[in-house]
Amino acid sequence: MCGIAILAPVADAQVGGGTWKPWSPSYKEQQKGCGRISGLTFTLTCSDGSGEQRAERRYETYTGGSHQFEGSFKITSMGGSRISLKQTFRDGSNAGPYFLLAVEKGGRLYTVENGQTVATGATVGTSVRVNTINEVGSSHKVYINGSLKQTDDSPSGSYYDKFGSYRTASGAGPITVQWSGIKFWTR
Repeated sequence: MCGIAILAPVADAQVGGGTWKPWSPSYKEQQKGCGRISGLTFTLTCSDGSGEQRAERRYETYTGGSHQFEGSFKITSMGGSRISLKQTFRDGSNAGPYFLLAVEKGGRLYTVENGQTVATGATVGTSVRVNTINEVGSSHKVYINGSLKQTDDSPSGSYYDKFGSYRTASGAGPITVQWSGIKFWTR
């Protein structure tokens, strides 16, 4: 008796343990104000501290389940400060910012929502890997270079991921950020 097994592709993600399935969500590029995108390079060319200044990729919305984002960024120039690099947004009836990871001049990574330091060392020329795991209805975890740095509650609902460079309300450019190794998984 012979049998043929068809297996779905699986991949071990960098963090979070267990088995994850690769996911390839679609995205749209968002450029506003002095924001410019060239491939995976995201630039804010101005030092304007007002108006909407953004250069980002916005990925498709998901509802329920566990979703992991992974990407590495390297700041190649930074004359400004307080620029958001990675975001997890709520969508639907509760749309709005949920988690925003930003960088200050000097390399401090922090959450915009509460100002909490997530990590240090995100200086010009240094590569930093970011993983976020959103277990919808349970928890949202942030890993920097493979180390768990923050865990928050994740309400049920719809979410989407963004990365690039975005001027926070208290920030200003200029900045150029190169992203690489972008991957998504679900389970």
